[in-house]
Amino acid sequence: MKRRVPARALAALGVLAAVLVSAAPSAATPGSLPSRLSRALHVPDVSLAASGAVVLDLATGQVIYAHNAALPLRPASNEKLAVTYAALTALGPAFRIETDVLGEGAQDGPRWAGDLVLKGYGDPTLSSADLAALARQVRGVGITSVSGRVLGDESWFDAHRTAPGWKAAFFIGESPPLSALVVNRGRVGRWTSRNPALSAAQLLTKALARAGVHVAGRATVGVAGDGAVGLASVDSPPLAEMVHWMDKVSDNFTAEMLVKELGAVQAGKGTTAAGLGVVARQLTDAGVPLAGVRLVDGSGLSLLDRMTASALVSLLRVMWNDPGVQPELLASLPVAGRTGTLHDRMRGTAAAGVVRAKTGTTDNSTALSGFAGDRYVFSVLVNGNPVSWLWSRVAVDRFAIALAAS
Repeated sequence: MKRRVPARALAALGVLAAVLVSAAPSAATPGSLPSRLSRALHVPDVSLAASGAVVLDLATGQVIYAHNAALPLRPASNEKLAVTYAALTALGPAFRIETDVLGEGAQDGPRWAGDLVLKGYGDPTLSSADLAALARQVRGVGITSVSGRVLGDESWFDAHRTAPGWKAAFFIGESPPLSALVVNRGRVGRWTSRNPALSAAQLLTKALARAGVHVAGRATVGVAGDGAVGLASVDSPPLAEMVHWMDKVSDNFTAEMLVKELGAVQAGKGTTAAGLGVVARQLTDAGVPLAGVRLVDGSGLSLLDRMTASALVSLLRVMWNDPGVQPELLASLPVAGRTGTLHDRMRGTAAAGVVRAKTGTTDNSTALSGFAGDRYVFSVLVNGNPVSWLWSRVAVDRFAIALAAS
């Protein structure tokens, strides 16, 4: 996830950039690659006992390096790799999420006698532009007035706004409220709404007015009845695009919404637990070892999440070898020194433009898992209470640079 690093720490990171480049192991360093990888992790304020790392040769599957490979550790945003795989395989890259306007009542010439229902199905990208399109469609069927109200229906998901194990500050601070109906990521003016379905209904009421449709009643929340008829519909971008965004910028909200979508579509329950059950089944079916793994949310924010370096490397190798998944994965992963959350890291080193990897940063975990070219797949997890943001990042970056330089 993309955590806010204090300005003081950012300044220190700038100073440490020179340390990273000058101290990073290179191909010319004496000793074997495993020894160089081991040395890369030896930095101040990083506990090797609370760290795990694995490197495999992509072609052969041979273990090149392993340290605490099966140790359960907090994965931070490396948790999103499991969501990426499950979403791409269980839903498919072309999957889109629908949002509908339904009518309860009947049309009488230009008047709709009854209520309109804005029903969400979990689109994390739903925007004011989408609401404007819905409003134009309603006007396009000849409706210019509504005798009732606009109801916001978020019943596709449960009503939990966060996931288990989150710190209180993560609500709003790290993710908008989770809801099957949320517009503009819950933003209303300068604030984030605590009731996204109500805010969505209010925004649609305004969009309808701009489109020439007057709504008599005040917006509220509700659930569409079985007899509601479809009047308008919009679709999200393809799932592949949502996954690319989620991983590149490490977006917590998208990860959590996709987990609930997996539960709703595949298990009939729009809950975090149901969605993670789908994720676990997808990983099991792929042969990913889940001993020591505990999936509690989709973003990696939860203090209860646990992954192992072995499981992450196994998952990444499965994704690499799947021709339907590999292109989407590679398009999603940040590139060292170039894009996403790695844009400013490992510049001027052998890893720049070569290493593609998912980052992870919380108060108690730093993670980096991905690929060094098309030769190695790797995972490094560093935990602490708290973890040193500065030195743990130096350690994982040195590790990746050593692989890229080999």
